[in-house]
Amino acid sequence: MLTLHHLNNSRSHRILWLLEELGLEYDLALYQRDPKTMLAPPELKNVHPLGKAPVLTDGDLTVAESGAIIEYLLDRHDDGTLRPAPGTPERVPYLTFMHFAEGSAMPPLLLKLYFSRMGEAAAAVLPRIDGQIAEILTFLDGELENRDYFAGDDFTAADIQMSFPLEAAVARGGLDHRFQNLTGFLQRIHARPAYQRAVKRGGAVTLGR
Repeated sequence: MLTLHHLNNSRSHRILWLLEELGLEYDLALYQRDPKTMLAPPELKNVHPLGKAPVLTDGDLTVAESGAIIEYLLDRHDDGTLRPAPGTPERVPYLTFMHFAEGSAMPPLLLKLYFSRMGEAAAAVLPRIDGQIAEILTFLDGELENRDYFAGDDFTAADIQMSFPLEAAVARGGLDHRFQNLTGFLQRIHARPAYQRAVKRGGAVTLGR
């Protein structure tokens, strides 16, 4: 039996959503952030030494890191719907945005979160971070100018992977009505039945500033 170790308001929402998209049976182990520090509870270190989420256990096997978990699940359970086949035109953008989410999009958003808590000490660096985020959002909005999803016209796991940085950008990165293609994308994924089932089971993604 698959077990997802799920931390509220975290990247693990993507894995919960993917499990629902794949229609898999799974157990859900819920963990709550400390309401004051927003840190993960120490119990997560019993699952993985770093104490972070998501973590997927499949029998005696433990898989960490969102991208690795997604690929693990697709290797075993996807019928080709959520991952374009090698050699197809959609494969390269799929791979690009599977890695772009954590490699390019999340770092400046995390910097914005941390530096925003430093007050005047961060005044000199925040404009540069905001500029980087705006550049990324402009690029992503342009990528969706002529297609509904990041790998093409069809929904894929790359869209699941990209969802979390975009949710973070809404909360603290300036993603608003100026980026109509991105806001339209968020509306489309929020309307998916599997997304709504994931929210019902594991909670909505409500990221603070």
